[in-house]
Amino acid sequence: MNPALQGYLAAMEESLASAGALGDAASELQSVAELVTTNNELELAINDGSVPVSARRSVLDDLLDGKVRPEVRSLIHQAVTVVPASDLEAAFHWLASQMRIAAEHGPSVAGETDDEATLGRLASRNRVSGYAAAVFEGVTTAELEEIEDQLFRFARTVENSRPLRHALGDRDLPVALRQQVIADLFGDQVLPATQRLAAYAVRGGRARDIVATLDALVVDAARARGWRVARVQSAKVVDDAQRQGLSEALARLAGNPVELQVTIDPKLLGGVVVQVGDLLVDGSARHRLNELKEHLLVSEAAYRIPGSPEGREPADG
Repeated sequence: MNPALQGYLAAMEESLASAGALGDAASELQSVAELVTTNNELELAINDGSVPVSARRSVLDDLLDGKVRPEVRSLIHQAVTVVPASDLEAAFHWLASQMRIAAEHGPSVAGETDDEATLGRLASRNRVSGYAAAVFEGVTTAELEEIEDQLFRFARTVENSRPLRHALGDRDLPVALRQQVIADLFGDQVLPATQRLAAYAVRGGRARDIVATLDALVVDAARARGWRVARVQSAKVVDDAQRQGLSEALARLAGNPVELQVTIDPKLLGGVVVQVGDLLVDGSARHRLNELKEHLLVSEAAYRIPGSPEGREPADG
């Protein structure tokens, strides 16, 4: 099933479990799935890929308004958003089945399998992003900004601590134990939503990619409030004026407000390395020195006598 929908479902299961409503939600999802299956006109409208996603969502939103709990309506809405039209009917039945399993065995069982060996990096990131999308629906814009900052700081902590990186990235350690490591580290110092997201990064993401998964969540949080994230590595501290200028320049380039996430790396010698999404700009002194070194090596190789074992230079004249 669609990884983004898997993650979204996992978050909704947690919310429904805390309200003791998993069984009711399973019944409502089953009713929605059966309604689509037995109503030919509705089935055709939902499965028609030529109809815009927004239009198909509106049909179901209007149909379900006031008839099912908000979590069920959100699940159906998300399914229409992320699942191809041809697979929607199967997705509705899958949601009902998974919710029924969660009602019988608990939300930690539904959809949680040891699939890291088969689930690709992109699919696992999409699953974690799907979970994040559900969590972000329940927080304010101000909280989103705080969540983004807390996740970024945690990602840097993990990145710079070999023991912590090893503990969270060890597939042989039970998920519950790795999640407990995070809980012990956080204590009550972060928002509950941050705690949930970091815990699911361990459960829903690939263990070997824990830092990258946390960084992807930072980007998701920024996007949720209409911003882009620029990861900036600098050889020295970036002052407020430099931040402002860089942020404005990147905003013009990205077409959105840009949040700078700055880390200091003296090994760059000077300058900065900036990454916004797939765009990478390396303006560091180390990069320029490496380019110069490569240029000199190429020039030297071209100047040597072809086939000369000693690489002697030709004599003048």
